[in-house]
Amino acid sequence: MQIEDLKLILKVAEFRSITRAAAKLDMRTATASAAIKRVESALGCELFVRTTRHLRLSSAGERYIVQCEQALTILEQAKQNIKGEHDEIEGELRVALSSDLGRNLVIPWIDEIMDNYPKVSLRTHISDSNIDFYRDSVDIALRYGSPNDANVYGFKICTVPRLLCATKEYLAEHTNPIHPDDLEQHQGLFYQLQDIINNVWEFTDGENKYKVKMQGRRASNDGDLVRRWCVGGKGLAVKSALDIADDLLNDRVVTVMPDYQHTCGELWLICPSRQSITPAVRLLRDVCRQKAHETLKQLVEKGILDTSVLVN
Repeated sequence: MQIEDLKLILKVAEFRSITRAAAKLDMRTATASAAIKRVESALGCELFVRTTRHLRLSSAGERYIVQCEQALTILEQAKQNIKGEHDEIEGELRVALSSDLGRNLVIPWIDEIMDNYPKVSLRTHISDSNIDFYRDSVDIALRYGSPNDANVYGFKICTVPRLLCATKEYLAEHTNPIHPDDLEQHQGLFYQLQDIINNVWEFTDGENKYKVKMQGRRASNDGDLVRRWCVGGKGLAVKSALDIADDLLNDRVVTVMPDYQHTCGELWLICPSRQSITPAVRLLRDVCRQKAHETLKQLVEKGILDTSVLVN
């Protein structure tokens, strides 16, 4: 049982909802549920009575919550009493980053942190492959996609649209597709994870869904290389709006078929344990959220994205 688990218990009691409490504390619902079970197991009783539609405190929970709240208040007061002795942000950020996002966006963001906090150091693991926290000796990973392991801790940074992009020169030579059926005539530039080539692209116009198996002669497990091929006019690529933002803002590429949206993704900062969530990691989380929001806002102001992306 950990202090963070007790804070979660109080939030669940306050909101009468595991999902709402998890969102308030920047954690996944599955992680929150696992923490509640851990506390109940340690206490030997159920704190909440759950039905399909409602959640309420059990009689044991009502007795426990009062003293739990008092205990956390005392601990917080003790923490405030020594605050100032240990509030300096320092330590090593051992972070795993995908190639395109890491090289072109996040590393400059971390450089700013290091300029402002001289006692912060950096060790990066740049790869588009799936990360293993223990094998790869990293403490945090910035990745697209919500973590599916209830034992890890994650902070959602933002929702990120995926965009179909190409250069104006490529479109002038090969005609500009206006419907997913037109894509069969074009060269796709594919991201490959292990032996799986992402050559099936899905789109929607809000009512109908379209699935297109693309043709193409280029595939890579390096997202940055796929972006470079796209900027070089070699074909069409589906890219994260963040990854290709600079190219869009500087007119090196343009979006294609804006009336047919590709699926959105989510950017998450993932940690293997609560112990790895240091003040430096929290600062990185906050900086990533701020910088990602600023980048998406620039794309909105240029008319590339809809304003709805800024509220996710």
